Amino acid sequence: MTAITIHPSAIVDDGAQIGEGSRIWHFVHVCGGARIGKGVSLGQNVFVGNKVTIGDHCKVQNNVSVYDNVTLEEGVFCGPSMVFTNVYNPRSLIERKSEYRNTLVKQGATLGANCTIVCGVTIGEYAFIGAGAVINKDVPAYALMVGVPAKQIGWMSEFGEQLDLPLQGPAQARCPHTGTLYTLDDKTLTRTTG
Repeated sequence: MTAITIHPSAIVDDGAQIGEGSRIWHFVHVCGGARIGKGVSLGQNVFVGNKVTIGDHCKVQNNVSVYDNVTLEEGVFCGPSMVFTNVYNPRSLIERKSEYRNTLVKQGATLGANCTIVCGVTIGEYAFIGAGAVINKDVPAYALMVGVPAKQIGWMSEFGEQLDLPLQGPAQARCPHTGTLYTLDDKTLTRTTG
């Protein structure tokens, strides 16, 4: 069993579940209802809310707040200072905790530095959100998204290499690093087995 590493300056509230081999760095606050998987890294000044699930082997870089109703599946990368929200139309003078919207980030997705994920969206497997992008709608698996508001400009392999594909198929391409074959059918990309 691999030990959990928690820096002395971090605050981990009673009840928080943290998987083996996870590392919690300087000035992190993990609330008591949080569920954090194995081999997770929480960088300096990260906040993790009560109604949050972080899957195995996620990396949450410095200055990221993972608020209630956010779920990260296995292997998600959250770049430095990227932003999650959980209320669509916040006001200081109006209580909206009953209006939190769920945000799901699926396996292997990358959320680039300083990007913003507006609540209520699903980001597909291995999608790649560019630095500074603003996501305000669902993102397909493997999609490469950039800009404000974000637009799809391409497709990414599971390894994190841009694929030589049009935005709409039919078409096929191989990852330039691994040689893995991907098939684009209309606007859906899948990894081809065999």
